[in-house]
Amino acid sequence: MAPRWRRWSSEGHVENLYNTSWVALQNSISLSQLILNSTGSQPFGPLNLLTRPPVLIPRPETEHWVVKLAETFVPTPQNPVTLLDLGTGSACIPLLLCHLWPSGSLRAHAVDISPHALNLANDNADLCGIPACSEGSHPQNTFTTSLANILDPNFPDSTAQTHSPFDIITSNPPYIAWKDYLELPCSVKDFEDPRALFGGPSGFDFYHAISRLVSRQDILKPGGFVALEVGYNQAEKVESLMLQTGRFRQTELWLDPWGKQRTVIARM
Repeated sequence: MAPRWRRWSSEGHVENLYNTSWVALQNSISLSQLILNSTGSQPFGPLNLLTRPPVLIPRPETEHWVVKLAETFVPTPQNPVTLLDLGTGSACIPLLLCHLWPSGSLRAHAVDISPHALNLANDNADLCGIPACSEGSHPQNTFTTSLANILDPNFPDSTAQTHSPFDIITSNPPYIAWKDYLELPCSVKDFEDPRALFGGPSGFDFYHAISRLVSRQDILKPGGFVALEVGYNQAEKVESLMLQTGRFRQTELWLDPWGKQRTVIARM
């Protein structure tokens, strides 16, 4: 059976995953709440992921749209898909999809500019039992990583390029604008990697880079799609950037549990 889109029908159940103490996140990404603990773990769907500074801790609004994506689009072992996660951090997005989708249906590749992030991502893959390659008679979902700078004009490099084209591109990129970054409390700026927070003067640098990337003919397979997390009041601008590429026939804006536009979906 080919991968298929299904109607999302269990949002109420998913919302129950979140503690109401996270409502402070609704106007943008969490600020002081980014630092829940210096080292330890963080639930993300049914997974319990390792956390280490300076890598950002996975947040419930990210979990919300990834679970929705996993239930809305369903690949199969007979028709496996490939995924590129940009700025993977802890690898929460691809690892949760690897966990939720049928075994043998997903080959995920993740990139990040931070060696700390990639070390954590690979440690989380090991913890979750997601291998780098499928071995034996039973197909498995797989996860690999490479060091890369999304903003580099030469991205993707040869390592990421060997995995392309992809069926899916996901990203929760840095999206804090300069003026907002300057207002972050020292408890955040002194603790978190600024490369994981600062999205350029306007907060849209990474979305422009992703727009240029998906404009290429060798990155997305026909019928592919992108899923991008966005900050407060950024969804319509990012949606416009995706449509301006001329590569997508349909877009959707998904809301987070607090009614904010949080995810841009663009399908070819």
